[in-house]
Amino acid sequence: MGVYLLAGFTQPKPSETEKIDQLIDNWHKAAAEADYSNYFGFMADNFIFLGTDPTERWNKEQFSGFCKPYFDKGKAWDFRKIERHIEISKDGKVAWFDEKISTWMKDCRGSGVLVKVGKEWKLTQYNLAVLIENDKIKEFIQLRDLVK
Repeated sequence: MGVYLLAGFTQPKPSETEKIDQLIDNWHKAAAEADYSNYFGFMADNFIFLGTDPTERWNKEQFSGFCKPYFDKGKAWDFRKIERHIEISKDGKVAWFDEKISTWMKDCRGSGVLVKVGKEWKLTQYNLAVLIENDKIKEFIQLRDLVK
């Protein structure tokens, strides 16, 4: 009888915010597992990646070319969420987020934009930034100027 009672219950559907949160987690997981097709499958065709280096503004094809050798070796990068904030437009077709993530570069900030394509969310932009405390910014600028 307990089985029939349990069968009558359904799990609540995840909210759009929860779906997006899971998508971003899965996107980062695909990189950590060097799962190239999944990683790039989360991206829209017009995806743009803004990296930490001043020269890094890549479209999906350029970013794919940069990433492929890392993924082929079975070792990409492992970004882990510390916290994430997600907003969705009133029409439900655009979402944006910012996240604090743990990386090999220590704590970083990522931000991104997603668009709804049919019933799926696709990443259209991701911006990765290294976090530097305000009281250390002068030292950072001096260090960066040393290597120019």
